[in-house]
Amino acid sequence: MNVLIIDDDPVDCEHARLALEEIGVKCDIAHSGEEAIEIVKLQHIRKQSYSLILVDLKMPDMNGIETTKEIRKLIAHETSIIIITAYKWDDIQKEALDADVDSFITKPLVANNVIEEFRLAMLKRTNTNKNNKKANLKGRRILLAEDVEINAEIMAMVLQILEISVDTAENGRKAVDMFIESNPGYYNAILMDIRMPEMDGLEATSLIRDLERPNAKTIPIIALTANAFDEDVQRSMQAGMNAHLTKPIDKNSLFTTLENLI
Repeated sequence: MNVLIIDDDPVDCEHARLALEEIGVKCDIAHSGEEAIEIVKLQHIRKQSYSLILVDLKMPDMNGIETTKEIRKLIAHETSIIIITAYKWDDIQKEALDADVDSFITKPLVANNVIEEFRLAMLKRTNTNKNNKKANLKGRRILLAEDVEINAEIMAMVLQILEISVDTAENGRKAVDMFIESNPGYYNAILMDIRMPEMDGLEATSLIRDLERPNAKTIPIIALTANAFDEDVQRSMQAGMNAHLTKPIDKNSLFTTLENLI
């Protein structure tokens, strides 16, 4: 499990982190709703979303319910969110459930209680996710921008497992030209290597997003890169990319990302 704890009280954060790490659960910490949203954005575009988010109900500026609403805009149903509080939650239960909170748990946190609530929340999420529609990738067409020929050949072979057609551009400039020359809707997504000669993937993505043509703003563009630092992910987001996959690319992550974005 990979857990994010959101609480403005550093003592409560540390207590929760220690309790969960004792049973082998990795925890990240955010001390405000605003900070948590930025962390969730980075993890989401990496396609490494948290298994569970624990968010304190009472926080200044942005409380737990408001934070949950903003996080749900980013990650929809893929993560379980549990409100943690030292107060009774009867008065806010309906509002919290409307914000898509999965459950409530009382401070101080006990690891076994968290795991049990997470188990129940996962059952709920699994049933919800079964009803979420994903794209059928068979027959889709992908524009792949990759300057290393052997990498492009391998990626094309991987995509052809699901009968996806692939057109390859050897640099960012060529990818932009091919997108411009194609009819709107011809490509279902773009896989964009970041480091390429003539024009890198970030510049190419920015140019595509600025085009005045149908689907330039909406076509999914996925970064393919060996760089996984936070600042690299942020640059991808700023350029207008929808996801950031780290090389070597895991084919299951690639397929899931394409299914969800398309």
